[in-house]
Amino acid sequence: MSNKYAFLEKQYIGRDYIRICIRLLMASFCFGAYVYERDRDNTQDLFLVVGFGIIGISIILLFLIQYKTIIHNKSLVIDGLWTAKKVKIDLNSIVAVRKDTYSNYLFNNPVYNLHRKGSIRFYSSGKDAVVLTDRDGLEYYIGTQRHNEMYLVIQAEMNLPKGK
Repeated sequence: MSNKYAFLEKQYIGRDYIRICIRLLMASFCFGAYVYERDRDNTQDLFLVVGFGIIGISIILLFLIQYKTIIHNKSLVIDGLWTAKKVKIDLNSIVAVRKDTYSNYLFNNPVYNLHRKGSIRFYSSGKDAVVLTDRDGLEYYIGTQRHNEMYLVIQAEMNLPKGK
């Protein structure tokens, strides 16, 4: 079996810029409270420990894969974290492919295999998605950082004419 795929993308939990900013603001609050509370009580060390804990967890989250998307042999495979079930979508059952924005909201929670209103959603970070529609009308929203490349690879795997 070849290790070369038509498309491979890894989505990381900790690389969403808004979440990074929130964690850094919380850590800076802890460090500020540590400096401000310096001569008042012995509990100020707790702020320092929590601040460094937030920074440490942020660094670990930068390398923790939420899911990876693989397109290979006319199928799209989404493999999640340890206990997440592997999702395999046969591209022969897909009737339409389009590029879309994942959501209009500023904050979006990372999701894996979320069934919602006739759609199945996979999202980690970014704002773009590729939407696959199968024969039953079920839509798969796959959040991606490289939506143009994923869209073209899916069309090439399906042998569809290139669209917009």
